[in-house]
Amino acid sequence: MSKVQPAIISCGFSEHASKRSDVNMAELVNEAIEDCLKKTNVDWKDIDALVNGNMPAFEGANIPELWMGDHMAAYNKPMLRVTTGGTTGGSVTIAGYYSVASGIHDMVLVVGFEQQSCGDTSVGLGSVGLGEFSIFPYIGYTYDRLLANFGAGAAIGVASYQAMNYMRRSRATEEDLARVVVQNRRNAAKNWWTHLKMPTITIEDVLDTPYISYPLRFGMVCPTSDGACAMLITTEEKARQIVDIPVYINGVASYSNESAIIGIDCGGAGQVDPCEQLGAMKSAEVAYGQAGISFPNKEIDYAEVYSPFPNQELMWVERIGLFEENTAPEAYRNGVTAFNGELPINCSGGVNSTNAIGASAMERPAEAALQIMGKAGNQVPKTIHTAVGHGWGGSINLITHVVMSDEPQRKFK
Repeated sequence: MSKVQPAIISCGFSEHASKRSDVNMAELVNEAIEDCLKKTNVDWKDIDALVNGNMPAFEGANIPELWMGDHMAAYNKPMLRVTTGGTTGGSVTIAGYYSVASGIHDMVLVVGFEQQSCGDTSVGLGSVGLGEFSIFPYIGYTYDRLLANFGAGAAIGVASYQAMNYMRRSRATEEDLARVVVQNRRNAAKNWWTHLKMPTITIEDVLDTPYISYPLRFGMVCPTSDGACAMLITTEEKARQIVDIPVYINGVASYSNESAIIGIDCGGAGQVDPCEQLGAMKSAEVAYGQAGISFPNKEIDYAEVYSPFPNQELMWVERIGLFEENTAPEAYRNGVTAFNGELPINCSGGVNSTNAIGASAMERPAEAALQIMGKAGNQVPKTIHTAVGHGWGGSINLITHVVMSDEPQRKFK
């Protein structure tokens, strides 16, 4: 097995907005890459290989990297494409990690992006499901039942069901959900690249918006964003020569467990309660194990979790071991997760404030890495040694984890 220790040396972003009509997709991606490269002395020619990803069905542009190659410095270089739904950015990061850890490449540029204003995300989601739904009539699935499944409400429908289950378990209130939104949107206002910047938003403002699907209100829901994120991953030796504080990737994992909303007639066997999230717990366990972390609630200094909806943020921080079950609402009430708290969460504003889907799960480890470097836009006051970036996607059941530190973990034997 290779003994190469991968490290992040730079992260970059494009400006995010609901509609970046001033640039095309290639120019949007180039913004993030230029921002990433200008923070180091790495030149385009120093990049050995690339990993990129987005959800092409959302824009209606298949294999977009073929026409944006010059904007990505990809000419005559190996490139890998990854698409895994909401976790695309996390999966791209993990693929870049293995490209270096395997010893195949020394300097890998990873890029996640989405320009959703070019297409229709709902239609794109429908196209993903069409392959499964098209076979149902041949196995006795009636048209009426098929229509009923299409009326499930897409992401917000699933998230509201998940929210109800979590609130029942934890006794969290709508005010607790709104508090998460307020913390995220105020944090986002301190970062130049984010989408929803609301420095004066209050809990009352959030609760004053109408319901979309109870208990989730319009003011609680993530935006649809155009944007891109880029990251440079290299070897430990090169990283030490290039930056003062390399961010070592010490653990990665990606796990999925079957969701009850897939399968014949929503008959998936694995996940009756969408709050259970066995895949999240297993993914965290494996990533922490690789990184040598036994007590994440004591050893993790900072976390970025993928939470388009506020109930998910409360749920994820419990499922990945940062808080005991059903205690997250109280931690948020007491300021534990705030910018200056004991365990800051999502000081970037998170997915609840910025959601360029192909980039979102990469922006989590990217922002966590910048916190370790001391270069984040909303840099926390305490020193960050160890952090985790979490991704979520699929049918509420696919999870990625990237565990990072300012010291390498000698996990390869």
